Formats: sequence, C-alpha cells, structure tokens
Amino acid sequence: MLSRLATTETSEASAAESHFDLRDAVSFIWRQWKFILAIVAVVLLVGIVILLRQTPLYTATSEVLLDRPREKAPGNEAILADVNLDISMIESQMAIIRSSVFLHRVVEKEHLVRDTQPSTDIQQTASPESPVLATVRSLFPGSEASSKPSSANLGSDAIPSNEFRAIANLKSAISVSRIAQHGYVLGISVTDPDPVRAAQLANAVADAYLVDKLDARYEAAKRASAWLSDRLSELRNQLRASEEAVAQFRAEHGLIQDGNLTLTQQQLSELNGKLVDARADSAQKKARVDLLNSILAKGGSVQSMPDAGTGNALQALRQQASTLSAQEADLLARYGAAHPLVVNIRAQERDVERSIGAESARVAAGIRNDYELAQSRLASLEKSVQQATGQSSIDDATAIRLRELERTAAVNKSLFEDFLQRSKITEEQSTFEVRDARVITPAMLPGLPSSPRKGRFLAINVLVGLILGFGGAFARERLNAGFTIPKQVEEILALPLLSSVSHLKPRDLTVGNAVVPIYDYPVVKPLSRYAEAIRALRSGIQMTDVDHPPKVIQMTSAVPDEGKTTIALSLSASAAISKLKVLFIDADLRHPTASRILKSEKQAGLVDLLMGHVEVDEVVRYHEAPGYWMLSAGNHTQNPTDLLGSERMKSLIAGFKETFDLIVIDSPPVGPVIDPIVVSQLSDKIVLVVRWGSTARELVKQCVDQLSGHRKVAGVVFNHVNDRQAQKYGKSAYSYYYGTRYYKGYYSA
Repeated sequence: MLSRLATTETSEASAAESHFDLRDAVSFIWRQWKFILAIVAVVLLVGIVILLRQTPLYTATSEVLLDRPREKAPGNEAILADVNLDISMIESQMAIIRSSVFLHRVVEKEHLVRDTQPSTDIQQTASPESPVLATVRSLFPGSEASSKPSSANLGSDAIPSNEFRAIANLKSAISVSRIAQHGYVLGISVTDPDPVRAAQLANAVADAYLVDKLDARYEAAKRASAWLSDRLSELRNQLRASEEAVAQFRAEHGLIQDGNLTLTQQQLSELNGKLVDARADSAQKKARVDLLNSILAKGGSVQSMPDAGTGNALQALRQQASTLSAQEADLLARYGAAHPLVVNIRAQERDVERSIGAESARVAAGIRNDYELAQSRLASLEKSVQQATGQSSIDDATAIRLRELERTAAVNKSLFEDFLQRSKITEEQSTFEVRDARVITPAMLPGLPSSPRKGRFLAINVLVGLILGFGGAFARERLNAGFTIPKQVEEILALPLLSSVSHLKPRDLTVGNAVVPIYDYPVVKPLSRYAEAIRALRSGIQMTDVDHPPKVIQMTSAVPDEGKTTIALSLSASAAISKLKVLFIDADLRHPTASRILKSEKQAGLVDLLMGHVEVDEVVRYHEAPGYWMLSAGNHTQNPTDLLGSERMKSLIAGFKETFDLIVIDSPPVGPVIDPIVVSQLSDKIVLVVRWGSTARELVKQCVDQLSGHRKVAGVVFNHVNDRQAQKYGKSAYSYYYGTRYYKGYYSA
C-alpha cells in the first residue's frame, strides 16, 4: 500500500513538473556543453577557413539626387513633362542604370575591354581565381577566351562577345538602391577587390548617368522641335487655304465687311438686341395685367396692386379719406347723426370715394394700355427683323456657309498660333540645359572591406554552431535509450527506483595493498557509499510490504552483464552484517556466474539437489567472510527450466523459508530465457537490475511486462552509475545519488 501511494505521489509530482523547468535546461547544458562547444568550434573553424580563402571586396558608393527642373523656358506650358518623382519613376531610373545599353557606354568610356596581347600588364593582372564579385579588370579577355572571336547585337549595334562579358560582370558588380525611404536619392555602389578601382567606377557610372539624362532630354527636344516644324508647315498651308476660301466667298456674293462683321449682320445684331429687350418688357407688363385681372376676379380693387398707390393723386385721395373719417368720428362723438356738420362730412367722404374709384379705373386702364403698347412694339420689332432678313442679299444657306467658312478659318488660325508658340518654347528648351539630376556625394575611397564582414560572418557561424550544437545535443539525448533519472523509471515502468549503485573503480576497491572483491565491499567497508546503496536497496525491498516483509528475493535483469549477480551477492552480505540468516541461491543454471565467482562451480549444487543426487546439508555451505549461506548451481543440465519449475524446487524454497530469514535467488536475465519467469512463481519480490544510461528502455519495459503477471516486481536498481554524469541530470537525480560533495562526510572510503 505504501509502495503504491509513493508511486502515485511520485507520478503526480512528475506530471506537475512536466512543464518547462529552467533547472532542467541548465542541467541539459551542463551535460552536453562539451559536445555543443565542439560543434561550435568546428563550425567556427570552417568559417575561419572560408574567411581566409575569400578575397576582400571593397564597395564605393556615389549618391545621385533626382531634382525637378527649377528653371522654365519662356511660355505658359512646356512640351516636355517634368519627371514625376514617384516610386515607379525612381525604380525606372534604377532600371536604366542597370540596363545593358547604359553600362555599355560606361564600358566603352572607361576602356574596360582592350584588344591587347596576353603579355600586357592588364592581361597579367587578371586572376582566374577571383571571387564571385570579381574586379572588372579580371574580366578582361585573355588569348584563350578570344581564340574564336564572335559578335552579338545590343540594340542596333553589333558588339563583340568580350564586351558582353564585361557588361555582364560590371552589372554583377554594381548595385543601385534608394538611400532614403521617402527621398529621391539613389545610391550607386560598385564592389571590387581594388578600393581605388571601386571608387573610380562608381563615380564613372554616376557621371555617365547625368550625361545620359542630358542626352535624353536634348534628343527628345530635338525630336519634338522637328515634329512641330513639320506640323507648323501643314497648319500654315491649312490656315492660308481657309482664309482664301472666306475671301473668295465674300467676293462671289458681294458681301461688304465692316471690321469682322458684314453690314447685314450688324443690322440684324442690333435688331435682335432690341427684340430681346422688347420681349422682356412685354413679358413684365403682361405679368402686371395678369395680376390685375386676378385681383379683380377675386373681388379686390386696383388699390391692392403692389405699386398702385405710388401715384400722387391716389395717395392724396386716400389721405383725404382718412382725414374725413377721423373728423366724422369726432363729430359723431359731439353731435348726432342728423347734425348738419356730420351730413356735410359724409357727403365729402362720398365724393372722395368716387374720386378714388375713378382714379383706380384710370390706373387699371393705364396698366392695360402699357401692355398693349409693349405688344405693339414687340410686333413691330419682329416685323423689322423679318424684313431685314428678307431684304438682305444673303439668303439663309449663304449665311450658314459663310459662318462655317469663318469658323474654320478661326480654328485654323488659333491652332497655328498655339503650335507656333510651342515650337518657339521647344527650340529654347533644346538649347537650355535643365538639370534634373546631380551628384550630391561622390564615391570616396573605402577604408574597410565590405565583404566579407568578418565580425558578422563569425557571429553567424557561432550562431549556426550553437543551433547545430543544441540540435545535436538534443538528438543525442533523444537517442540515448537508457534510463538516467528516476522520473523515467516511474513514468515508463510505473515502478519505484529502489537504489542507485555507483560504479567503483579498482582504486576505490583497494584497501591497504589488497583489492577487495566488490561483492564483499559492504563487509569490509560497511560505512562506504556502496554499502549504503545496498542497505537502501534492502530497506526499499522491505518497505514494499511492511506488514509481510518478503523473504524470497529474486534478482534478475533484462540483458546479461547488468551486474545483477554482484548486486545479489552484495545484498546477501549486507543482510548478513545485520545478523540475518541469509541464503544465496545461484539459480542461473545456464551461466552460473556466482558459483564461478565463489569458486564452487565444480561442487554439487542446486541441479544435483533437484535431481536427488545429494541432500540439502551436502550442498548448502556457509561462507565465513561475508557471513551468509550459499547454494551453488551445481552440474550442468539440459533442462534447467523444468528443474526450476519442479515440485521439488517449490518444496525446497518452502523449507528454506522456514530455516532462513532472507533468501536471495540469482536468476538469469529475462530477455534471452524464460527461467526468471518460472522462478518468479517461487519468489516474494523481484528486483530488476538495470545498467545506468545503457540498457534500452523498451527492452526493460518488455521484461517488466513479462514479470508483472504476479505483481511481484518490487522496483528497479540502477547499477554502474557514473556519479559525475548523474549529477548533471538535475534536481530529480540528486535525491538518489550519494556521490556528491554534500554527502562525502557521511561515508568512509
């Protein structure tokens, strides 16, 4: 129960700590630092060798600023559009600099290709082992390259193939980039092993670009001027023909021209102006008549008209009526309605009202008369226009034709004058130098090589080495098939780690001048680290079942050479020191290693006892030095499995349990034979010995599955533990290894 509880708690703790732990990472680096450092050193060494084999390259950069034209030729517009300095235009300028046609001019100007003999100095300086970005001088052709001269076409020019090679290599050595993200500065860089040559070529390319811009503008202006000259000649002839057609038409029809208009046209223009005014006046007066009729139709009076009361007579009558009304009211307040003064006032009011009515009628009549007069005037003007157009010597068709000819002449004249102006501007621009690019920073002599960048290159090598080192170390960790920490045993096998036995070297086993056998070391050095590990194993076995401590302990392993026999003998010796009556049985009938170690392989033993050839007292012998009893394997047999599974074997073990306090059975490995499974039926607990960091986990898991049918496997023992390496596996291993400096004071050598 306690064993299961401990296993459960350990599993829960392992699950809780399954996340990333900094201490695990540090332990991983501690374990693999030599391997990682070796990989980094190898990669760094390779990088240094590459650096030593590379030729230093120098990069010189010339900066060119793209400007808009700041000076304009005379005129309102320019026939040549300004450079639109957007991203696409800047990329176009960069493409021009990288173009083969442009670089061909640089090659010719700088004489990068010369038809010389191989013995000349230039040919001798060419190096066949130049790096990828070689100097342009290394591209000069030798006699072996020009043994069969050939030529090719670049645009409309035929150039030799050696010039093509020079252009291609210059293109590979040059780079054009935008200096500022939102600026208009181009950086022209040339890379060359010779720093002086790199600066010269960078400046040469920048100068060639400026000259190319000027040539392009000049050629464009010349082409535009030539085209405009041809077009002006055509327009001049066209204008002359149209003006002659107008003059001939006037002469044929006898038209008199007054300025730009004919006499008939001038009259018609004046009449049309008066006609428009008359129509507007008539429309206005008709609106007044319509408003008057509307007011009268609704029972109103002329006095309701907006401008009816503007006359002096009607306004005076209204004021007089208002005054008489006030006087009447005053007299009525003093006298009666029949008083003579009141009667007189009322008579006067009636006279004034009759005068107002008469005046209103006169105003209405005046409004209607004005409208009739306007209508008469409009009709008269319309008649005059009709008469003027009818009595003119030009009929409608003739007038239309004349206007058409005049419009044509006017358009031709305007077009001719516009093109004449543009032609003059273009002629000025073709002779006027406009700078739209300039060198702001010429290429200087580079002081340090641009390639290879040793610091960054070596840093990248170190980084690559670290990546490869950590990757390789991780792969080594994953490829390590053995158990190294208790957590692996608990997670994979679901078993506890009972103890960890350190690997002892011959100098550790030397006591005085004699070498003590490792299986007797717990007797000779009971306070040693090894003896403590064996005691921990014995205590762990007893704790697996506290209420019923196991008496029959079977020691086995997954494969041979795990050290199970040594652990079994050491366990027997440790128990004997504790005054227990211990019996050691060598049940490995195929390879009786324990019998051979104790020099009893030729004596009668277990095989003879099971076959009935001897008695128990004859084969069970006492060893005084370790203090325990031993039953050796005995003679060889052809059926060891049958003997170990016999009823006599069961009865022997049952009898031994009555006589001895502890029985340790050394059985064969589980992997190759079935004998351990047969012996497991007779044992109380099984201890599996595993070589630390060596035995494959899958094989151990398979052996545990074979032995777990009876749930007798008590746990696992790590054997041959390398203490120095084990300490590098972090916190989970420190609780089980006793070789650290913290525990040395508790052991005696």
